[in-house]
Amino acid sequence: RKLKLESELAAQLWRVSWDDIQISNLDKVLRRACSRLTMSLVTHTHTHTHTHGTSGLTLLLVCLQGNLAAMKFINKKRIELTREVLFELKHMRDVQNEHLTRFIGSCIDPPNMYIITEYCPRGSLQDLMESDNITLDWMFRYSLITDIVKGMLFLHNSVIVSHGNLKSSNCVVDSRFVLKITDYGLQSLRTSSWHEDTHAYYAWKLWTAPELLRTERPPACGTQKGDVYSFAIILQELALLRGVFYLDTHTPSPKEIIQGVRQGGAPPLRPSLCLHSHSEELGVLMQRCWSEEPAERPDFSAIKILLRKQHRGYGSNILDNLLSRMEQYANNLEELVEERTQAYHEEKRKAEALLYQILPHSVAEQLKRGETVQAEAFDSVTIYFSDIVGFTALSAESTPLQVVTLLNDLYTCFDAIIDNFDVYKVETIGDAYMVVSGLPVRNGKLHGREIARMALALLEAVKNFRIRHRADQKLRLRIGVHSGPVCAGVVGLKMPRYCLFGDTVNTASRMESTGEALQIHVSEATRQVLQEFGCFQLQVRGDVQVKGKGLMRTYWLLAE
Repeated sequence: RKLKLESELAAQLWRVSWDDIQISNLDKVLRRACSRLTMSLVTHTHTHTHTHGTSGLTLLLVCLQGNLAAMKFINKKRIELTREVLFELKHMRDVQNEHLTRFIGSCIDPPNMYIITEYCPRGSLQDLMESDNITLDWMFRYSLITDIVKGMLFLHNSVIVSHGNLKSSNCVVDSRFVLKITDYGLQSLRTSSWHEDTHAYYAWKLWTAPELLRTERPPACGTQKGDVYSFAIILQELALLRGVFYLDTHTPSPKEIIQGVRQGGAPPLRPSLCLHSHSEELGVLMQRCWSEEPAERPDFSAIKILLRKQHRGYGSNILDNLLSRMEQYANNLEELVEERTQAYHEEKRKAEALLYQILPHSVAEQLKRGETVQAEAFDSVTIYFSDIVGFTALSAESTPLQVVTLLNDLYTCFDAIIDNFDVYKVETIGDAYMVVSGLPVRNGKLHGREIARMALALLEAVKNFRIRHRADQKLRLRIGVHSGPVCAGVVGLKMPRYCLFGDTVNTASRMESTGEALQIHVSEATRQVLQEFGCFQLQVRGDVQVKGKGLMRTYWLLAE
């Protein structure tokens, strides 16, 4: 294990070369990945505004191996890869959870020194709360709160141990409205970009716990109890939607708030509760989480249980709610759902399966790609036609529903059988059933054998077929088979059909119409194809007068 650990540290799998980072063809990636962003955008600046002032946090948006990633500048002259730093970078790669932004790697080629993470296109939680386009109903807010709790619970039980800088601007939202926590770990590489005693510095500290504000040199990674305090401040932000550390009595500056929190006192300075905006239980949870005494604050596993109790009614509908929100706000819903939703894939699979039943697989693939399907000539195929003798009389004596049920039962039975052969069902018109072998994928001379075997199997199935509303009556199927050249192509735009054309089609139809019930009527051309296999039993029927063809020598196919 020790050798493995040392080799992992030495491998530096987290390292990203500056040459691999592309800012130049970002246009193309942006156009594909997030159509709402301005195409010329290279630097994506989240400006975090709250009632106490503004602080700018610049995220550089880059393309890495064809995907968007977020880069944060490391504000250091150079980075010394001590054992401690190597362990931090290894830990970042090891820690993975759906509610933490994925650490992609780090570039440490001076002067280009960046931490690279997964990019979440919907911005931060702070952006979301300030947005006019999105209505944060309680169902949605509860979902976001739960995501924070899940992410923090995982983080607290991981090698990272604590966050130390949890705030609404460090909670980002991906394209599926899943909240993920960012800016955790790598304390050796992170530095505050704010000068002390400035408005931005105090605004940055508004989520910091009182005990950490009082400490001369608080730990860079903070404490778990400190994270719970930060969570309580975010909770109040989400509950009231009036900015961070909202006080209903007056509006002090961030510096005054920090000084008030640091001083403590009874009662200590905390944001205002507003029972019109949120439930009483949520107010109690906030007060417990920002308790002056760290030991009195619940941990995230306890918070998770408390939230579940409070919002029991929301759990089952949360997915429906998120899906409807996606419909409302996503510009490119189909792409989002295709990437993220199993249900969409299932529907897509069903639709494709339906398309493959209507058209041959190769033809359907061409149409899906937007290509025009060229008509094609086939030198030799075998065509099967069948219909039911006495179907007109049977229909006249049955209700429409009984007729439909009969045909549905019959064709369901037939369709299951023909799946075992290399054939393509062209169509069914009423009681007529048309099948071909040898197209659109050619199969040499096997088409005759496939159709012959299929015809024998269908004839056998019909002998045992039971008509639901006429249990005593047997279906009398009449089958005709002929082989020869055809032309095939897709006809129509509204309901495209794969159609066959040529004299072979007409002759196959004539073979069926001049045949007899419960017999397979085969032409001379098909007999010649079947003779090559030497395994089919045929009987001469004789010369038959065929309309448009004159006298034709035909045969009965008896067995294999």
